[in-house]
Amino acid sequence: MNKKTIKDVDVNGKRALVRVDFNVPMENGEVTDDRRIRAALPTIQYLLDHGAAVILMSHLGRPKDAPDPKFQLDAAGVRLSELLGRPVKKLNDTIGPEVKSAVMAMKPGEVILLENTRFYKQEKKNDPGFSEQLAELGEVYVNDAFGSAHRAHASTAGVTDTLRPAVAGFLLEKEIEYLGGALSNPGHPFIAIMGGAKISDKISVIENLLSKVD
Repeated sequence: MNKKTIKDVDVNGKRALVRVDFNVPMENGEVTDDRRIRAALPTIQYLLDHGAAVILMSHLGRPKDAPDPKFQLDAAGVRLSELLGRPVKKLNDTIGPEVKSAVMAMKPGEVILLENTRFYKQEKKNDPGFSEQLAELGEVYVNDAFGSAHRAHASTAGVTDTLRPAVAGFLLEKEIEYLGGALSNPGHPFIAIMGGAKISDKISVIENLLSKVD
């Protein structure tokens, strides 16, 4: 893989701003399937083991560009804390003076989880001002949200305009390498099976696959 990963940068003593995918199923305020949280553990643990303070950001569900208790990330933070075996401080906002103050006071080995990025309409609009406020929180940007990496949102794209280095986490690296191998040297017959509710997101993928599949 040509893209740099967390192994290519020095994170010791630095604040790592990490885009994860904690868009997990919820019921009665509890996480019912934690696989996406578990998938992020290798990246988070590596950063902690190498002396970073870790700031996590994610979306959850489809709130209507405003805070909604149903889509708060508190339960994800609790589950992550259980899996890591260490405290995870869940903040009640994504940006703002209180968030910045909490982040700037972090010590190596500490973990903060920001509130749902989609509580702000600026997230999906890839607003430069919102992106810049996110970028100010970190010294290294790590994208480990493969399921959202294709979206030109503030937390996945805009933030990298001002925050460098920007590198891939282990999950993103693994998925890119798997897809790259499948597309560059596939077995035959090569059949692509696609799913998902949002057909509009799949059109360009289908067009790119047509020349490769049997």
